[in-house]
This record gives sequence, C-alpha cells and structure tokens, in this order.
Amino acid sequence: MSALNCFHCGLPVPRGSRHSVLVNGTEQPMCCPGCAAVAGAIVAGGLDNFYRYRDTRNERPEPAAAERDPWAPYNLPDVQQQFVSEWDNGCRIAALLIGGISCAACVWLIEKHLGAVDGVLKVSVNASTQRAQIAYDPERVVPSQLFAALTRIGYRPAPATAAASEQLLQRERRAALRRLGVAGLGTMQVMMFAIALYFGASSGIDTGLERYLRWVSLLVATPVVLYAARPFFSAALRSLRGGQLSMDVPVSLAIGLAYGASFYATVYNTGDVYFESISMFTFFLLLGRSVEMRARHRAGLASGGLAQLLPLTAARLCRDNAIENVPVAALQPGDRILLRAGDTSAADGEVEEGESGVDESLLSGEAALQAKAPGSRVFAGSVNGDSALVVRVTAAGKSTRLSAIERLVERAQLEKPRQVAMADRLAGYFVGAVLLAALGAFAVWWQIDSGRAFWVALSVLVVTCPCALSLATPAALAAASLRLQQFGLLVAGGQLLETLPRLTRAVFDKTGTLTLGEPRVQQVRPLREGWSEARILAVAAALESRSNHPLERAFRTVPGALRAEKLNTVTGRGIEGVIDGCDYRLGRADFAAAAAPAIPQDAGQWLLLGDCDGPLAWIGLGDQLRPSAAKAVAELRSAGLEVELLSGDQSGEVARLAAAAGIERYHSGASPEDKLVHLQTLQQRGERVLMVGDGLNDVPVLSGADASVAMLSAADLARARADAILLGGDLRVLPRAVALARRCRAIVRQNLLWALGYNALALPLAVCGLVPPWAAAIGMSASSLVVVLNAVRLSRSAGAGPAGAAATAGSVQPGN
Repeated sequence: MSALNCFHCGLPVPRGSRHSVLVNGTEQPMCCPGCAAVAGAIVAGGLDNFYRYRDTRNERPEPAAAERDPWAPYNLPDVQQQFVSEWDNGCRIAALLIGGISCAACVWLIEKHLGAVDGVLKVSVNASTQRAQIAYDPERVVPSQLFAALTRIGYRPAPATAAASEQLLQRERRAALRRLGVAGLGTMQVMMFAIALYFGASSGIDTGLERYLRWVSLLVATPVVLYAARPFFSAALRSLRGGQLSMDVPVSLAIGLAYGASFYATVYNTGDVYFESISMFTFFLLLGRSVEMRARHRAGLASGGLAQLLPLTAARLCRDNAIENVPVAALQPGDRILLRAGDTSAADGEVEEGESGVDESLLSGEAALQAKAPGSRVFAGSVNGDSALVVRVTAAGKSTRLSAIERLVERAQLEKPRQVAMADRLAGYFVGAVLLAALGAFAVWWQIDSGRAFWVALSVLVVTCPCALSLATPAALAAASLRLQQFGLLVAGGQLLETLPRLTRAVFDKTGTLTLGEPRVQQVRPLREGWSEARILAVAAALESRSNHPLERAFRTVPGALRAEKLNTVTGRGIEGVIDGCDYRLGRADFAAAAAPAIPQDAGQWLLLGDCDGPLAWIGLGDQLRPSAAKAVAELRSAGLEVELLSGDQSGEVARLAAAAGIERYHSGASPEDKLVHLQTLQQRGERVLMVGDGLNDVPVLSGADASVAMLSAADLARARADAILLGGDLRVLPRAVALARRCRAIVRQNLLWALGYNALALPLAVCGLVPPWAAAIGMSASSLVVVLNAVRLSRSAGAGPAGAAATAGSVQPGN
C-alpha cells in the first residue's frame, strides 16, 4: 500500500494529513477522520485481520456520520461479517462480548434493557463467557444501536471475536487480582489497628492514640472502598439506572453506609468505627467472585466460539503441487490442501492421498485417533496426528460441520432455561425483601437501642445478600452443559437439562440412528458351482465402482482388481456392464436374470447377480447395528426408561435389528404422520418421551417430543429441531446424559435448599442483633462459595464411563 493512499479506502491522503491508525502493529495513513474512526473501531474490536483478507477497498464513510455516532462503523457489511449471522425469516443474530458483567444480576439487567429496544427479538447473555446473542430485525434496528444501548447502562460492548474475547478475559483477571490484593492488604492492616482499639476499649487507651488509630484505619480502608469495592457500586448504579434491583444494591448500601458512619465517627470522634468489617466484607466478597470468575473462564474457554479453533491460513496445493499459504476465507470447494502432522483442518473435505490418524475429539468427544485413508471424510477443526494428508475441500467457511455446530450453540444460547429465569425473578424479589427487612430491623432497634439500630440493619443487609440464590441454578446448569459437551452431546436447547431427568421412554429411529446408516453385505448365496463368495463380491464391486447409488457404499471395502466397462444404470432396476468380455447384471431379480429364483425370505435387501447364462448369486444387504446400541438400550432400561424402535422401513430388518439391540417393542412402516400420532398417544398417556432420529421424516416427531437428540450426520432441518446433537456415534452417551441431568437436578435442589435455608436461619439472627457485620460478611461469602463449589462437582461427575453412568442413573428413578 502506497504511503500516499488511505489504508482504508485507497483514496489519496491530503498533504499535511496527520490521521493514522495502528493496524497489525503498523501505523497506517488515513485520508480523513471518517476513515480513521472506522479503522479505529475495527482494530478496537479485534478485527485487524479484516484488512489482511479483504478483497476490495472500502468505501469512504461520511465524516459527519462517523463523528456523530462512534458505533456507526459496526453497521458496515464488511465489519458485520465478523460477528453477525443470519437467523430465521430474514432476521439476524449479533454475537457481542460485554465487559463489566460482575454477577448473574448483570445478565438479567442486560437482557431486560436490550429486550426493550424496538426490533430486538430475543436476547441471551452467557455470564460464563460474557457473550451476548442478540436476535434482531435488521429492518428496525442496526448493530450500532445495540452497542449504544449497552453503553448507556455502563457496559463495554465489542464484537465477539477470539482476540477480543482473550483480551477481555485477561483484563478481567488482572483487574480482579489487583482489587483482591488491595482488599486483602487493607484488611490485614486495618485488622491490626482494630485489635488495638478493641483491647484499648476494654483496658483503657489514651484518647489521642485512639483518634490516631481511627484516622489510620480510615486511610487504609478508603482505597478498599473506593477502588476494590468499585465494581459493586458501578453494578448497583447500572441496576438502579435500569429500574431494577440487583444483589449489588444491598452490598453497595452496606459498604457505603458502614463507611459513611465510620467516617463520621472518626471525624467527629463519636460512636464506633467498623473499618475492619468493611474491609473484611469487601475482601471475602471479592474472593468469592474471583472463584466464580475462574469457573466462568474455564467454562468459557471450553465452550466458547468453536470457529476460533481454526487456523488463520491453509496450505493450498496448486496445479503443479506447489504449496501456497492462503487465508482460510479464500478456500473454495474443489481446492486441494495439505495437512501436515499436527495441522488443524481448516475445511471439510475428502482424503485424496495419504493415511493418518486424526483427532476429531472437538466434534465427536472421542479422544482416540480416527484412521483416515483415501476416500475418508475430514472435518474442519480436526487435528492431523500421524502423517501428511492431501485433502480435497468439500465445504469451507460457514458451510462446514463445525460452523453448523456453532450456529446450533448460538441458537441454544438464545433460550434461557426456565429454572434460571425463575431463579433470576426470585432473586429480584428477594433483594426487595432484604431491603424491607433491613429497614424494619432499623425501625425496631431504634426503639430498643438506637445506638445499635444502624449496625443491626447493616448486618441484615450483608448476611442476606442473595448472591448464593442467584448462583444456585446457573452455576449447576453451566457445569452440566460443559460436561455433556465433553461426553460428546452438544446441548442445543435450553430446556434439555430440565427435561432429561423426567423422561420415562426413549424412542429410536432405525436407519442412521440405531444403525450406522450405510448398507453392508450380510450374506452371499452362490447359485452356480465354481463361483466363490470372493469372486461374486469382486464382480459386484466392479459393477458398482462408478455408481452414485447409495448401495454402492456396501461394496467399497471389497478387495479386487476387476475392471468393468460399458457400465449402464437402469433407474429403479439395477446396473449392467462388461467384465473380461462377459456381460453381467446386478439388481432386482427380474432385471438380473430372465428366470430368477425365489427371493430369500431372510431379512434384508436382496440383489441378484447374473450373466448371460442366468443367475449367479444372491447378495443380501443390510444395515449394521451401531456397536454401542445394545449397551445403550440396556443402560437406558437400567435408568428406568422404556425403549422402543419406530421406523419407516417395512422390511424384516426392523424386527432383526430390534432383537439385536434388545428392544422388545418396535413399529415398522411408520410414516412421518404415523410417528407423530404415536408420539402424541404416548404423551397423552402421561409419558415423557426422548426421540432420537436423523432423517427429514423424523423432523415432526423431533419437534413434538419432550426431548430430542439428532445425530451429527442428520439432515440440517432435523438438527435444527433437536434439543441436542450427538457429536459421535456412541449411543451410550444418552444414558450418561440422563444420569448427569438427574445429578444436576439434585445439585440445583441442594443449592437452592442451602441458599434459602441459610437466609432463613441468618435473617432472624441478624434481626435479633446476634450477627456482627464482620460475621455477616464471612457468612454471605461462604454461602456463595459453597454453591459454586457444589456445582463444580458436576464437571467431574459420571466420568468413569458409560457403565458407571448407568449405575448412577439406575439409582435415581424418573419422576417430577
């Protein structure tokens, strides 16, 4: 780029212009304030790579518009590509990072505030990752209005990119550590002075020394209140500005009132001071929130944007096999890329050359390397482990399976579980009740002992802060969702963890769900002497070698070097060709031979192989049961669920596969309408049904089931209607998920019982004046820590494997 041209729009830079922006570590010239504002916003949002990979120069913005609205650059289509995606019916979803979230009440405030903006359809904020998913109508609202609305209530929005997310987490960690250090140091110092004051009050102390110790305590406690406790005051102000009551309101009142009263007592040398209680309260509260923050960050790093795991560039092979490094965004279907050992695949594709083991744990949850050879599929985000592979790209960018999974995650984040919404409402009401209780305690104690009234009311404010109540449910659900993802089950519906513990029946589709979904050769029955099974299969494989018919996959693994010529496919009947000068046909009996023998009565699909002289052999094809199917069915039964098979297949395969999987109840020949009617009949009988399917014919029943799981290979519409996606083919994940959901329900109940029980016990004691402010601070912080640590246990539960999970599931029966 010439130094005389604007780095943003490419127009000449006027003489004497001093406008420039630091982009990718280099100071770049700008022609006007408008370009400088747009480029500055792009860089501030962590979108520097936009300039590296753009195809054309950008238009020059209107300077007046950029100066009038600092968020206007985020309305540019090129910039929106980084954080805005399409949703339903022409609407869009904006993914934002929001700095300044300090507790669960912030989530509620942001959702309420943005939800009131005209054109915003749905808002979901994830406190674990500090990401917001905002569904909006682009005809009624633009991204700059969303940024401005968040800024008005004191938050710091930015596009949700990998770089911006990491910067936000680092800033939050550093700020939390600094504030915790100031509070801890201040608490230790002021406690030393408090001990001297306590002993002096009981044994006598010089008045001048007492005043000196009070002033020193004031000086030490002031940074604790004004700096370390600042997030509480900021969050409370945002809450009140939004017309809501958050848990930071009573906390801020307690700290502010105690500091104000102690300040007054110090200046006028009257009454008691509680600088040590203020510092201790702030320290323990910050300590509890630091533990919560670490848990949030771990969850965020594990379940944050999946696409950020892709490399920025890929090694593309030219026609002469020369290697060129190109941006991932430049990859197109048909390109050939080289995956060296240790490389992460940037696109979906099919192996053309090489053999290697590939780590697909990101997609399937399976830690073992998956063997790949020519013809095998490779997915974006998988890591090549052994040796180099040449892969032909079949899907790139937003068309990859990884991007599809991320869109499902974003859709799930737009749904807030009913338990979390209920806990948020309950916490809001509880804050109001706490304030009324503190006011009532003050009024009563003013009549009993006016000197203690203020401090009793202060203890009531502190000890009953509903932090633990607000954390009880979301902490457990976040830990459980993360664990399910580690199992290989991606939660795409917010209500899944609430529904799984209440299930009474699991219904499976057959093809592609209970089975692998690919035909396999089950039997070979020669009809002519001298023809071995190997020779029959070699001829059939040669005939199917160039076919696009689904049955061709049954013969891919057949060894042989026969080559067929003059191949001709007869739609609906079969295929014919010439091998070593002889004509062969494979397909329906009346097509393969003029005088066909009777079709075998065994289950499966039977193809007849014939030549000019008549029939040669029957080849029986059938779908193969997933290796994990029988164990999964047994474990679901051990967990108390009835299991049945519901298939649209009318052949005897349904009965055979049901018996092989250990399923006693099965239905064959069911149309999509029949499946839905059957489901509704079960539900009318009081059953709560889990549906597992993968095809378009399963979409109605997946939508109508109480809980639904789609296979990763399912049709797009089926995945969109499911509550969860099974990332690997291991069906044993399902009983593990049921066991984990039941454990999650138990822990949520434990947390709520603890939070409510603690407040029910602590409130009367505080009202009676039996809890001093310093003890209230410790009790409130300890209560929040207990809730968080109890929820974290879920991230390590059911880890022994499916068998262990089934045993856990079996100990808890389904119910309400």
